[in-house]
Amino acid sequence: MRHFLADDDLRPDEQAQVLRLAADLKASPYDAKPLAGPRTVAMIFDKPTLRTQASFAAGIAELGGYPMLVDGSLAGIGVRESVPDVARVLGRQASAIVWRTFEQSFLEEMAEHAGVPVVNALTDLFHPCQLLADLLTVQEHRGELAGLRVAFVGDAACNMGNSWLLAGATAGMHVVVSGPEGYLPSDAMLQRATDITSHAGGSVSATHDPVAAVTGADVVVTDTWVSMGKEEESAARELVFADYSLTADLLAHAKPDAIVLHCLPAYRGKEIAGEVLDGPQSVVWDEAENRRHAQKAVLTFLVGAAGGTS
Repeated sequence: MRHFLADDDLRPDEQAQVLRLAADLKASPYDAKPLAGPRTVAMIFDKPTLRTQASFAAGIAELGGYPMLVDGSLAGIGVRESVPDVARVLGRQASAIVWRTFEQSFLEEMAEHAGVPVVNALTDLFHPCQLLADLLTVQEHRGELAGLRVAFVGDAACNMGNSWLLAGATAGMHVVVSGPEGYLPSDAMLQRATDITSHAGGSVSATHDPVAAVTGADVVVTDTWVSMGKEEESAARELVFADYSLTADLLAHAKPDAIVLHCLPAYRGKEIAGEVLDGPQSVVWDEAENRRHAQKAVLTFLVGAAGGTS
């Protein structure tokens, strides 16, 4: 049984296959119906959501399926009922499970017991569906992914920093993440990504210098400084990350035709300047739309691997 729990669950050739499928599905959004029936996909949201819920619900429907919303607060997964028990129940009701939650270990436990494909719609550790959308967006605007330089600036220890290391390495890109002291990826995560580069090409590195990271970049990425669940740290983090704001001055160190990504929600004047987010180099709205197409592709890939394509 194949799952999509972390970015490196897809080999380089499989990632390329999913991205090609995503582009095809974007070009012809109603042609493929692997979930015809309609087959049910359970969607669980334990964290606030806009793009994730909207893109999965729309995408599942376009694939001919039924998006069944499971209210995480009512289900009480891990509190009212154990993760394995919930997995066994949902696995008999749905053809796949999409879960946006906190602990990566909970998601892995769900996958172990569900008997159907499980998709990571965001955990504290990874955001792999967002990265497929990001890579699709970069591909649309820059073509071949391999060899491109990507700079991620801000809280490089967050799920997006981790996912860019793994997904970017899988795509053969040169990924540099930059954040202040205490906000870089773990040594284990850097090694995990480095291991991928040994056969996929590209490179990964981390630095405290945002200018060095952005210099010569083809793609510049940032994310909120205050991840969900860390709102009480907001004021302190604004001070820590002040030098890592993606301003026009910082972006000027990238290539003149560099594109800007942000997975949203964005806080103008904090992690990104309004003139950058809303400027000509920003492709964030393409990026947001591409969540749907990328997620349709990964669901199609997983259902097919499970022997359930129609």
